[in-house]
Amino acid sequence: MSSQVKSKNVTVSVDQLNLASELSGGDAKAPSADIAEYALWLGDDALILSQQLGAWISRAPELEEDVALANIALDLLGHARSLLHYAGTWDGRSEDDLAYFRDEPEFRSAWLMEQPNGDFAQTIARQLFASAYMFELHSALRASTDPTLAAIAAKSLKEVDYHRDHAVQWVLRLAGGTEYSRERIIRAIGDVWPYVDELFRDEPLIDRLGDAAARPSALRVGFDAVIAEVFREADLEIPEIKASRGGGRHGSHATPLGHLLAEMQVLARRHPGATW
Repeated sequence: MSSQVKSKNVTVSVDQLNLASELSGGDAKAPSADIAEYALWLGDDALILSQQLGAWISRAPELEEDVALANIALDLLGHARSLLHYAGTWDGRSEDDLAYFRDEPEFRSAWLMEQPNGDFAQTIARQLFASAYMFELHSALRASTDPTLAAIAAKSLKEVDYHRDHAVQWVLRLAGGTEYSRERIIRAIGDVWPYVDELFRDEPLIDRLGDAAARPSALRVGFDAVIAEVFREADLEIPEIKASRGGGRHGSHATPLGHLLAEMQVLARRHPGATW
């Protein structure tokens, strides 16, 4: 991508900038294969959720919410860039390569992030669970023995804190609004809840990484405490629904991911290497 800005005797070209300097840990040394795989897990979660939220731009129920969801999507895109950039240093791929030129089985996103937007209540229910999980995740990763993951987590945590608060406020607003809005958020929570469990399943990769990673099962206590408090205030109940089998960490994905990737990747694949 090439763009220039001229002011008097000064010319600045984006091509001359080191865009990696924008990324948390952008100058890090190449990670091990296991660290790269873990960074893919987290980067794909952020990327897919960002793409989902971006679909609300110009379609949100009010202008202020249009802006809020767009900003959250951009925050998550920034997290994804940092994590995918770091993952790609292992084998020389860029964050764009990983985002646009991997096929569905190569992605490692959890099924929760892949669930369709549905109505606004379903998006908010998904966002509540995703942001509550990400808050616990980045809180724990600040103590990672991998300095790049720790740096990314420290920067991301401040933004995820806002994402979580935004979702909490909307859940309370919908649950405490009209009879119709309460009915919609209860239904949405029931639709999304089965996909929560996958986020907290320990995998062999976590054992190999040790203190470099945040153990998913250890994040569940903090997550459950937040959700219990929100549901208590909103007079909601945890659904008694069987957890989904998941499988996103191994490349087995929910049906909506293929449609999302087709839309997200079409331009880059149709015009590989194009600049503008």
